[in-house]
Amino acid sequence: MTTTTTATDPDLGYADLPRLMHLMTGDEKHSNAATSTLDVVWVLYERILHVDPARPDDPDRDRFLLSKGHGPMAYYATLAARGFFPESWLPGWGTFDSALGHHPDRVLVPGVELSSGSLGHGLPIAVGVALGLRAQGRDAHVYVLVGDAELDEGSNQEAIELAVARGLTNLTLIVVDNASASYRALGHLSRRFRVEGWETTVVDGRDHDRIEQALLTRGAGGPSVVIAEVEEKWA
Repeated sequence: MTTTTTATDPDLGYADLPRLMHLMTGDEKHSNAATSTLDVVWVLYERILHVDPARPDDPDRDRFLLSKGHGPMAYYATLAARGFFPESWLPGWGTFDSALGHHPDRVLVPGVELSSGSLGHGLPIAVGVALGLRAQGRDAHVYVLVGDAELDEGSNQEAIELAVARGLTNLTLIVVDNASASYRALGHLSRRFRVEGWETTVVDGRDHDRIEQALLTRGAGGPSVVIAEVEEKWA
């Protein structure tokens, strides 16, 4: 579970996230893309991830990769609330000299594992990270969050199959399903993963307890996927 440092108020919690997100203004907010991920990202950092803001480069830390990087407001707000960087960074996001860009940058932002925003890359990279951690004998887990529309990208299908073929029990994919995929059909996502051999759970993307339970579920010999359904739509 995440611990906090003096970079921010240790009493900040979920109720503070709307205020923190409102500190970030401008035309490139991608608000719906961000708010659709809010609850999953918070549960990850509050209840699931073994990460320490004081040691963001700990080689044994869990890894969280935000593939859906075009809407990072909820991610930035959560990182600030958990102590990875000061709240005072948030109002300057997207400005010339700010570390907080419209897409997250792993070099500039403490705690960010993946420079993302070009959709379709997060899951293939996460597969590589999971393979690398296993080769090093590390007991860290890899979590990667994608949007449902990202799964239209062909690179994801290769990653979906490879993760099963390599038995990556240290990999959990979270798909935030806000009904934005071009080829969306009810139940299609869960069927797609089950037929490929993933341990598959569908949850209400706003129910923190169900999200936590699903994220703690591990596949029997392979990867896991949590499909978090939310109401927001993104065009």
